[in-house]
Amino acid sequence: MLQFPDGPVPLESKFYIERPPIEALTCQELCKPGSVIRIQAPRKMGKSSLLIRILAFARSKEFHTVHIDLQRADEEIFTTLERFLRWFCYTISRQLDLVPLLDQYWDDEIGSKISCTFYLQERILANLTEPVVIALNEVNRLFEYPTIAKEFLPLLRSWYEEAKQVDILKLMRLVVVHSTEIYVPLNINQSPFNVGLPIKLPEFTLNQVKDLALRHELDSEWCESSDLADLVTLVGGHPYRIRMALMYLQQGGMTIQHLLDEAATLSGIYQYHLRELLDILQAHPKLLTAFTQLVHTEGSIALDPILTYKLESMGLAKLDGNRARLSCQLYERFFKTQLFPTASQETQVISLTNHHRVQQLERENLELQQLVNVDSLTQVANRRYFDHSLTRAWQQLSQQQEPLSLILCDIDFFKTYNDTYGHQAGDTCLQKVARIISQCAQRPTDLVARYGGEEFTILLPNTGATGASQVAQVIQKEMQMLSLPSAPAQTRQFSSVYGDKSSSLLDGERFIVAPEEIPPSQHPSSGVSSPSVTLSFGVASVVPSSIDCPEALVMAADRALYESKARGRNRITLSSEFHFGI
Repeated sequence: MLQFPDGPVPLESKFYIERPPIEALTCQELCKPGSVIRIQAPRKMGKSSLLIRILAFARSKEFHTVHIDLQRADEEIFTTLERFLRWFCYTISRQLDLVPLLDQYWDDEIGSKISCTFYLQERILANLTEPVVIALNEVNRLFEYPTIAKEFLPLLRSWYEEAKQVDILKLMRLVVVHSTEIYVPLNINQSPFNVGLPIKLPEFTLNQVKDLALRHELDSEWCESSDLADLVTLVGGHPYRIRMALMYLQQGGMTIQHLLDEAATLSGIYQYHLRELLDILQAHPKLLTAFTQLVHTEGSIALDPILTYKLESMGLAKLDGNRARLSCQLYERFFKTQLFPTASQETQVISLTNHHRVQQLERENLELQQLVNVDSLTQVANRRYFDHSLTRAWQQLSQQQEPLSLILCDIDFFKTYNDTYGHQAGDTCLQKVARIISQCAQRPTDLVARYGGEEFTILLPNTGATGASQVAQVIQKEMQMLSLPSAPAQTRQFSSVYGDKSSSLLDGERFIVAPEEIPPSQHPSSGVSSPSVTLSFGVASVVPSSIDCPEALVMAADRALYESKARGRNRITLSSEFHFGI
């Protein structure tokens, strides 16, 4: 039975194509005590399909197996690190048919990470006679909760390193699987993604595509024809794109010529995939500018390293050393018509007589787009582009019924800062703050914008209140680490306020702080200076609907921001009206 290429390829399916030597390498590594395998690739490249076969091999060796898919975890699991680690240990216990005894091993005095380690060693591994393979799938979801990611991922790394000396940890093998659309920049020396065996899934070769076509029962002569080679030239060897095409061809409702002609249009078989990429690019002015340069360049081009990495992680670009090139002709054809349809038509005429002039016009067009959409001082999106992106995200997520979060943040006492140090220093401060915010919101769908003056916005699609609040916390901590000297006679408070009852979130725990309980040294009237510039935050989260409007989300975040300032600044306040996903 023909399978729609959505989701992992079942173990018994004939449509799984091996990519030597990957399968052999992973099986060999799995037999090593205390090993770690990390599988990373863009979406729909076959990560979960490979994981299924790794676990099957482990069971054939009579290893115990645990499969933890983070996409299946409720959002409340990610509320605090302790909540997440207890869920992690409980899930392992249940899958291994061990009675969970978390309370016997959990000790607040030593913290949740050490408690989790003791539980793993003394309750899980000590009761096993054979190795156990713990597979963590969709780890990319963890990056939506940076405070947890920055604690849990180094914990995995520490287990891997300790396994070299601690015999009990040698029983454990870890398989970490994630998409390359990374959410926050992690310290590479503390992340588990720089240890163990790295597996980067390549695209199919032409011979592998021929093999897959034969398994789809397509004519063997056609599989050797130039038509199949033309298909690979157009869409590359990406497993999902190839299988989509072969499925339609096998069903007989479409000829290869019709498929090739329509593939790069909004009526072709890849329309949803292309629309999704287009939405992501249009929500990111800098990424869009870099990608447009790539589309209109023959061969490869040197781009900003971070933007190059993002384009590669989305599957839009491939690397030739430090230079980037388009991953396939499908993207070139589609985006040339969708990003600049008029310019594209004119190009076809002008290029016949003056190719260099066309390239100059394209560069000028990119510069004009940069001026229209990007704030010239901070190099993040401007208010105009934010308003446009908010409306588009609202419409899209309203159809998908997924959450949309908005963070409004404001530099505390910025007027005093300007008056004290001068406007040039004030501009430098704005640039540094914008850089920190951008570093903490790096998903392709996230948008950082300068809302006006010293106020910034962070638009977070597919993110609930908990995830958005944690992003705000990371920004707050990064600002403290920046230690940008504040103006004299300013006071800060270092708690995070939640809701209209002043319920605070510190280290993920909710508690109540009454205004009269604020220590005098932290009270706004005390006149005590804070060591560094701080931000106040307002957070709002909602599932968009036709009942509300985007402006209501902005107003809710603005009221939360006002409450943060009214209660002493340097706070994170969640809207009491829009707080979906808390």
